[in-house]
Amino acid sequence: MSRPPHRIAREPMKLLHTALFMALIVTTHAAEPDADQDDGAIPQPVNMEAFDALLTNSPFTRSLGVSDSLILTGVAHFEKDVYATLLDTKTFESHVVSRIPNHQGWQLVGVGGHSAEIQTWSAKIQVPGGEVISVRYQKPPPKPPRSKSGGSSSGTSGGNAPPLTSSQLNEAKTAAVNYKEGFSSDGYPKAPPPEMVAKLSRLSTSQRETINQQMLGLRNQGLGLDERRKIYEGLVDRSLQRR
Repeated sequence: MSRPPHRIAREPMKLLHTALFMALIVTTHAAEPDADQDDGAIPQPVNMEAFDALLTNSPFTRSLGVSDSLILTGVAHFEKDVYATLLDTKTFESHVVSRIPNHQGWQLVGVGGHSAEIQTWSAKIQVPGGEVISVRYQKPPPKPPRSKSGGSSSGTSGGNAPPLTSSQLNEAKTAAVNYKEGFSSDGYPKAPPPEMVAKLSRLSTSQRETINQQMLGLRNQGLGLDERRKIYEGLVDRSLQRR
């Protein structure tokens, strides 16, 4: 009894499909390496220990910017000039910024907040590269103890300067005349250096007296020696530029 023509045509196709299926099984089995022969080309199960460092030092919680450790500790106005004092809470190094970039390239581009409410004070600082960071006022943390051989005193209260006493006003006037000797608030431990004396000689007595009054007010705020010296030098340079 003969088979229908359509069944004869399908049998070779079935045989072909079966052969291909068997070849696929053999090939897949041969491609599975033994554990002892793993060459590292095939991904292995994830080991969570590889993420220990990431979990303990997450990029989403660690400090990435220069502003993370900076706080604003004070703002000083002198005629049209504004100075902001910053404190690095990690190193306890003080920085003074103004509209002229300091030695680190930091430039004061604006201050904000209500003058009578210290907690609202803020400063915008442009750092090298053009980025502008915002630094807000915070009460300086206690400074860790240091050896007696350490440098100058520091720390700022950030508060408004109390009015000068009559003795301080007299000191400002006397120091304006005897500028070569220096005075208590210029930021120098002794007399000013010769280059500063040369600059002071080019100012009028009234200009020196005004600067001295400003420096005494900053000292009343609690600004340390280093901060006062930087601001004093900046005020003298500004006064010379306006002559």
